Amino acid sequence: MTHSLVCPETESRVSSVLNRNTRQFGKKHLFDQDEETCWTSDQGPSQWVTLKFPQRVRVSQLQIQFQGGFSSHRGCLEGSKQGEALSKIIVFYPKDNNSLQTFPVPLAEVDQLKMTFEDTTDFFGRVVIYHLRVLGEKAA
Repeated sequence: MTHSLVCPETESRVSSVLNRNTRQFGKKHLFDQDEETCWTSDQGPSQWVTLKFPQRVRVSQLQIQFQGGFSSHRGCLEGSKQGEALSKIIVFYPKDNNSLQTFPVPLAEVDQLKMTFEDTTDFFGRVVIYHLRVLGEKAA
């Protein structure tokens, strides 16, 4: 059964936070299910989010809700098992709108994920994400 793989023990990191204001724009807002909050990156050529899971997981879907005008034309999902280097799983192409977008992932068994948002739609390279969901199941 597919469910959210992000739990309180999942470690997350982001490339940047707008004006270093983690209270208002920090990474915690990626997963809080609140329609009023979001992660907002600072400017730069590419932005990223990493997740380190407390156990191995099988990823089957990635769901992202951007703010229109602050999305990415191209994203790359990489993953690794403990102690290994990241390797590319999929390249995905988000639409520049406010809808929750779902990207199927060829079944990947990993301990860590990295999502890189390239070629952003914002002139300054900022990305705004209201919801980020990684769906799948715990590996046996």
